Amino acid sequence: MRSSIPGLGRVMVFLAAALASASLAVPGSWGEEGVQYGQLGSDVTLSCAGAPAGSPVQWRRAGAAALPEGSAIQQGALVLPSASLASMGTYSCHGEDGGLLHAVSLRLGYLPGVPFVSCRASDYENFSCSWTSSVETFLPTRYITTYRKKSLTGEEKRRNKNGHVGLCLQDPSRPGTCTVHRSEFWSSYRMNITEVNPLGFSYRLLDVTMQAIIKPDPPEGLVVEPIPLAPRRLHVSWKYPSSWPKEPHFQLRFRLQYRPVIHRSWSVVETVNLSEVITDAFAGLEHVVQVSAKDFLDAGNWSEWSAEARATPVRELATTASEETTTEARLESLAEEPSQAPNPEPINRSDPLEKMAVLVSLGIFAFFVLAAVLIITILIWLRMRKHGKDKTKPNFLVAATHLKALPKAQIL
Repeated sequence: MRSSIPGLGRVMVFLAAALASASLAVPGSWGEEGVQYGQLGSDVTLSCAGAPAGSPVQWRRAGAAALPEGSAIQQGALVLPSASLASMGTYSCHGEDGGLLHAVSLRLGYLPGVPFVSCRASDYENFSCSWTSSVETFLPTRYITTYRKKSLTGEEKRRNKNGHVGLCLQDPSRPGTCTVHRSEFWSSYRMNITEVNPLGFSYRLLDVTMQAIIKPDPPEGLVVEPIPLAPRRLHVSWKYPSSWPKEPHFQLRFRLQYRPVIHRSWSVVETVNLSEVITDAFAGLEHVVQVSAKDFLDAGNWSEWSAEARATPVRELATTASEETTTEARLESLAEEPSQAPNPEPINRSDPLEKMAVLVSLGIFAFFVLAAVLIITILIWLRMRKHGKDKTKPNFLVAATHLKALPKAQIL
């Protein structure tokens, strides 16, 4: 970015530009004396510093019988049009008597591009930014890294009327990174990463919020152990990363992933504890386990996965030699046949107590079904019986009425 930035970034840009200009203006600040830098693809002019004004000079190139094609001498200076990498080398100018007047080493490259920048906080007290160049310049490069806090209190604004710009400190042992120490959780920061080389500079402004860039380091001290007399269980424990602050109001939650070694797909569980019991492991089969962490309030991103830890659940006591042989053959066939699923067969993940609860539930359900069928049968039987009585009663009354209506003589 080379255009002016109004508002908050103006001071930062001016500071970076001043520092970059100072670097460009200091002779020899980019290396040994007698080196001249030029831009690839543009015309480069080499001056003969020791030549008297108006006197003819000769130019030579070390290790070459002739000067590059198209070059010309103008008023004692050597002009190289559309310089390419092949034009680099050491040039010298000589007087009429052949004496050496001046020598210069030419290096060619490109202007810096806008760097790629990303920032990350492994805790709530410091954050670091890293960068990479977007253009291969072929020239020595330096970086000026500054920041300014955006969210200022009234007192801070009065103290920093002209805008306080701090340095993002670079560590020589970690090239391409800088760190802002004692950062504030609720504040926002504007970072300025300026790339400078002998031809010019370019910069990147990046707004940073701590909640968005927080990414803890992986948990430490991961331990996986089998549980005696529990063939399908593994006990897993771990510790907070040492870089995370110890304050109780900055908590982490965790994500645990595990799988048998011969399978490819992972099972994942989340917890806020520092230990977990895996209840659906495969008895007698080695498992691999990893854990990662994230801010308890879901700010930022999950950490990278921790280093792997492995353990094997104990075998079932009732396992016979023949069953072991069958299991080994089955595991070998699974290992030879790649699959995205942990096991092509249904996996029974229930415990004995769960099985007992299912059986009791089925028994109660069957009892109620039988009771309902019995009640319905009795009701139907009673209804049919009552219906039969009602049907018989009208015929009897009709016969009695008929006899009563007949004369006595006919009755006798």
